[in-house]
Amino acid sequence: MTETDSIAYDVVVLGAGPVGENVADRTRAAGLSTAVVESELVGGECSYWACMPSKALLRPAIAQADARRLPGLAQAVQGPLDAAAVLARRNDFTSDWHDDGQVQWLSGIGADLYRGHGRLTGPRTLEVTGPDGERRVLTARHAVAVCTGSRAVLPDLPGLALIKPWTSREATGAQSVPGRLVVVGGGVVATEMATAYQALGSRVTLLVRGKGLLNRMEPFAGELVAEALTEAGADVRTGTSVESVTRENGTVVVVTDHGDRIEADEILFATGRAPRTDDIGLDTVGLAPGSWLEVDDSLRVSGSEWLYAVGDVNHRALLTHQGKYQARIAGAAIAARASGVPLLESDPWGAHAATADHAAVPQVVFTDPEAAAVGLSLAEAEQAGHRVRAVDYDLASVSGASLYGDGYRGRARMVVDLEREILLGVTFVGPGVGELIHSATVAVAGQVPISRLWHAVPSYPTISEVWLRLLESYRDN
Repeated sequence: MTETDSIAYDVVVLGAGPVGENVADRTRAAGLSTAVVESELVGGECSYWACMPSKALLRPAIAQADARRLPGLAQAVQGPLDAAAVLARRNDFTSDWHDDGQVQWLSGIGADLYRGHGRLTGPRTLEVTGPDGERRVLTARHAVAVCTGSRAVLPDLPGLALIKPWTSREATGAQSVPGRLVVVGGGVVATEMATAYQALGSRVTLLVRGKGLLNRMEPFAGELVAEALTEAGADVRTGTSVESVTRENGTVVVVTDHGDRIEADEILFATGRAPRTDDIGLDTVGLAPGSWLEVDDSLRVSGSEWLYAVGDVNHRALLTHQGKYQARIAGAAIAARASGVPLLESDPWGAHAATADHAAVPQVVFTDPEAAAVGLSLAEAEQAGHRVRAVDYDLASVSGASLYGDGYRGRARMVVDLEREILLGVTFVGPGVGELIHSATVAVAGQVPISRLWHAVPSYPTISEVWLRLLESYRDN
C-alpha cells in the first residue's frame, strides 16, 4: 500500500451520481478546479439501479395498457409482453452497467475522477482508497460537496439477510422475471415495480402496512392506482405487515400479521431509504456518521463554511431531478463564495436558494394510471396554516382524455391559496398525466395568479384542457 502527497483542488465532490455530476459541471463552468470521487459507477443510482432501468421496465407496460384502451389496436396487443426483449432494452439503458460514456463526459468537462472510497479526515480534506489499495489525499480550497445519495433499508426481521431479498437494485436489475413476486411497501418503488412485474408476467402480491398506497400524495392517487393494480391481477393487501420470511427449498414463505401464508419466488422490500453517510468520515468534522445532513437553502451544511450536502443526503426531496436542481444551486453558491460575490440570500427564488424544495417539488409515479403532483397536498396546506380550497375535476370528462383511450379514469385537483389566489399544489392522476405536470410546476413555482392563468389557453382537444375546467370550477363555486 502506498500513499501519495496531498493534491489540492478548489472543489472536491464525493459521489458521481447525477447530483455529483451536476455540482462538478457547475463548478467547472465557473472555472474552479474540481475532483470527483466515486466508489461504484459514474452515473450513480439513477443511471443503473433506479430511474432509468425502472422506467425502461415500465414503459412497455404502460404502452400496452394504453394500446388496450383503443379499439382497432386493442386486439393486436392482447398477448403477454416479450419479457426477454423488455429486459434487454433495460440493459441497453444501463449500458450493461458500464460507465464508460459517463466517465468520458466527466473528463470532457475537465473534472478529475478518482475511483475508490472517499472519507473525510478533517476540514476540507479527504482520503481516497482506490481499488488497488493506493491512498490519495485530496484537499479543497473552497468546498467539499457530499453527494453520496441514499440506500434501501431492510426491516429488522430475523434471518432476513439469509433469504437474499430484493431491494430496488435487484428489482430493477433482474435478468429474469419471477413467476410469483411479493412486494412489501406502498410507496413509489413498490407501486412501480408491482406494475412492471405484473405486466411482465409475475403474479404479484402487494403488502402494505398502511391504509393505502402513495400516502404522500392526495388520497385519491393511491386509491386509483390500487384499483388498477387489482384489476390487472395483483393481490393488493392494505393494513398488512410481514411477521416472518423464510426460504424453503428455494421458495420464499411470508407470514403476515393476520396469519396468512404467502409463497413466492422472490420478495422485494421497498420500505424506505437511509443516507449513505455512515462511512465517509463525518465524525472527523463533528457530525454523526449515518445521519441525514441538515443544510441551508444554498445546500451548505449547518454550522460549516465549506461543507455542502446535496441530493438525497440532506433529506429535503429524495428525487433525482430535485437533487440535480439542488446541485445547480449549490454549484452557483460555491462559485459565488469562491469569487467573493455576495449571495442573493434576500431573494428566495434567486440563483443561490433551493426554494423549490419547500414549495414546488414535482414528482411522477409511473404506474398505470400515472400519478403526478407538485407542491402541497390539501392536507399539507391546511397543516401549514394556509386558508385554502381544493378544486377537483374528473379527468375523464375532458375531451382529450376521452380520445386518449376508452374507459379513461382519472382525477385532477388544484389547491388554491384563497388569500393570494395562487396555486399551492396540483395533483393529476390518469394515463398520460406525467407529461402534464410541468405546466403545474410552472404555475406553482411561478406563483402565477389565477387571474393570469385564465389567459393560458389550453389547446383543444388535449388532456391539458383540464386546466380550463379546474379554473371554471373555482370561479363557479
